[in-house]
Amino acid sequence: MWPWGHAAVGYLLYSCLSRVRYRQPPIAIATLALAVGTQFPDIIDKPLAWELGLLASGRGGAHSLLVAAPVLGVLWWAQDSPTGRLAWGGFAVGYLSHLAADGVHAALQANFKDLGYLLWPVTALPDYSESPSILAHFATLDLTPRIYAELGLFALATLLWLVDGYPGVRLLARWAKEHVGTATSVMSKQQ
Repeated sequence: MWPWGHAAVGYLLYSCLSRVRYRQPPIAIATLALAVGTQFPDIIDKPLAWELGLLASGRGGAHSLLVAAPVLGVLWWAQDSPTGRLAWGGFAVGYLSHLAADGVHAALQANFKDLGYLLWPVTALPDYSESPSILAHFATLDLTPRIYAELGLFALATLLWLVDGYPGVRLLARWAKEHVGTATSVMSKQQ
C-alpha cells in the first residue's frame, strides 16, 4: 500500500474508533501521532532495506508484530499523562492499521506465506520485488485500479478529516510558528 492509502485507512479507522469510544472526533495530538504511526513501519524499514541494505526486505523489522509489540509497550510505559496516552492510542492504531493494510491483499487471496513479515524473524519474509531506492519505488507507480481505490479512500478520509474539524492543523501550525520563528530569529542574529 502507498503512503496515502495507509494514512487514509488509519484515519478512517481512528475517527470511527474515537467517535465510538469518546463520542467525538479525534483530538489534535492523537491525529498527529496517528499520521506518524500510519507511516512508521515504512519510515523504518524502507531506508534500512533499500538505501542501507541492513534488512532483507522493505517489510522487515518494523513490519513484524514481534517488533511492534515491544515498541508499543515501551511507548505506553513512557506516557504518564492522559494526553500522552491518547497520543499513544493514535500512534498504535496507525502502526497496527499499517501492518494489517499491507496484508489485506495476501489474506484475501489466502496467500498466507506473504504474511510472513508479521512474525519475522520467526517466519520467513515474503518474496516480492524490491525497489533499489525510495525514489525508484515512486517512479514505478502505475495508475492501476488498486491505486485508484487507495486514492478514493484518501479522498474519503480527507472529507471525514474536514468534517472532523481538520484536527492537528492548528497544533502543527502553532508548533511551526514557535520553532520556525525561533530558528529564523537565531539565524538572523548570526548574520
